[in-house]
Amino acid sequence: MTPLLRKFALTAHISASVGWIGAVVSYLALAVVTQTSKDVQLVRSAYIALEPITGYALVPLAFASLLTGLIMSLGTPWGLFRHYWVIFKLMLTVLATIILLGFTQSISGMVGVAADPKTSLTVLRAMGAGMNHAVGALVVLLVITTLSVYKPRGITRYGWRKQQEKRNVLQP
Repeated sequence: MTPLLRKFALTAHISASVGWIGAVVSYLALAVVTQTSKDVQLVRSAYIALEPITGYALVPLAFASLLTGLIMSLGTPWGLFRHYWVIFKLMLTVLATIILLGFTQSISGMVGVAADPKTSLTVLRAMGAGMNHAVGALVVLLVITTLSVYKPRGITRYGWRKQQEKRNVLQP
């Protein structure tokens, strides 16, 4: 990967990943409103706002982060299977994306219930809005971010072999 292309891919990856974290924080703020507000209209509105945040921000940013992360790992010396921290990031990202996709069905159901003006505040609160999912997602995304910054040691067997091959080529 050329330096210019690498910088472009890195910028796209960081933007998608930070955007995903921001979308999760937005979702979490609305989920808190659904559990703490005494205003039934505000709670109803917060539930209804969860659907576009999920469909237009969370899901696209999760896929963008996953795709740009794969591009970065395949196009840089870190590689996809050379370091344990990269593999762990990939597994966490895939797991978070799968859980998000599964949860989108629940969100649609909650929005349908919240849109009914006859639904009481007690019923709206009982739905939960997925606050635990949002907190869990935020923790996972912060772990992924931490791995990206600290890049803990630990090279895979494949990575070790690649290092040896590179050393053998460089030695006369």
